[in-house]
Amino acid sequence: MELRHLRYFIAVAEELHFSRAASRLHIAQPPLSQQIQQLEAELGVELFHRKTKRQVQITEAGRVFLREAYQLLAHLEVAIQVTQRTGRGEIGQLRVGFISPVTYDLLPGILQKFRQQFPEVELVLQELTTAEQEQALRDCAERTAPKGNRRIHVGFVHLPLEDDTLNWECIQQETLIVALAQTHPLAQQESIAVQSLANEQFILFPRYLGVGLYDKIMALCQQGNFTPKVGQEAIQMQTIIGLVSAGIGIAIVPSSLQNLQRTGVVYRAIAQQTPLIETAVVWRGEEEIPVLRKFLKVVNSVSKEL
Repeated sequence: MELRHLRYFIAVAEELHFSRAASRLHIAQPPLSQQIQQLEAELGVELFHRKTKRQVQITEAGRVFLREAYQLLAHLEVAIQVTQRTGRGEIGQLRVGFISPVTYDLLPGILQKFRQQFPEVELVLQELTTAEQEQALRDCAERTAPKGNRRIHVGFVHLPLEDDTLNWECIQQETLIVALAQTHPLAQQESIAVQSLANEQFILFPRYLGVGLYDKIMALCQQGNFTPKVGQEAIQMQTIIGLVSAGIGIAIVPSSLQNLQRTGVVYRAIAQQTPLIETAVVWRGEEEIPVLRKFLKVVNSVSKEL
């Protein structure tokens, strides 16, 4: 049985006349009669009573088959539409990894625009370090399922990457700035020389959480001929800024953190030229599913606007 048999049957059942059904289907009447006979022979039941050579009456079995045929074609149409929309990247699921700094600048605009354009795509967001995202991209490619199901199709990271097999595109470059308590004496200055931070207590994240950013902070301090005194470690940028507001120490952070306003905290530029912090979108080339291609276009569009 083929789909044409169902379409031919439905046409005859609705017209109850072979000639009219054949005209509607743009085929000759004899082949149509033969196809219906083949269908009846395959089913082993009579679908129509032949009142004349051309006019027919549908049987009870034919009515049941007509109802089921309508449902089959309706399911087929849904399957076709879902398949086409998936192929166009309009529906599906996209797993997105991100480092916390992008939530203060880049990511909200990207997610908002993508949701406006593709509201039926399910976005699964996971906050992960750059190293964790590299692993999560490998996990997705290998179809493994580690604890917590940390698999992603695309991520937002700080460069550089350790895995040179990944595709990436730099979407933002920013400088380093100083976050310090509003009551700190250096807060009175518009820009701060890095050397003047030599005796300060730093609040810093462990290196494994962000190797690229950590090393650039260290490189900046080395320009000032000192190694920072880390008085407190914290994992989240939000926590670091909270500790700054409590007067626990100062922090050197990417300039996008200025969007994280916290009572009692001020941000100041650094007088010297600082290393550039590069944020990139990263993905596996062989994992470019249609919805990912749509997402990358939105990322490119929003990053150019910013």
